[in-house]
Amino acid sequence: MDWKEKIFSRKFMLCCAAFLGSVATSISGIVTSNQTITIIGTVCGILSAALYAFAEAWVDGKAVEKRIDIDKSEGE
Repeated sequence: MDWKEKIFSRKFMLCCAAFLGSVATSISGIVTSNQTITIIGTVCGILSAALYAFAEAWVDGKAVEKRIDIDKSEGE
C-alpha cells in the first residue's frame, strides 16, 4: 500500500478539510455556549469520516469487480 498516495488523494484531503471545518464549528459552538452548533460540528465530523470510509470501500469494491471481470475474460 502506497501511504503517500493515500494521504494526498483528493478523497482524503476532502475528508480532512470537512473534519477540520467540523472541529472549528464545534469549537465556535463551545466558545459561544451554543450547544446546537457544537452538536452539529460533532455530527458532521463523524459523518465526514464515515463517508470517507464508505467511498474508499466502494472504490476498492469496484476495483475488485473489475479485476474479477478481467480474469474471467482472460480465462475464456
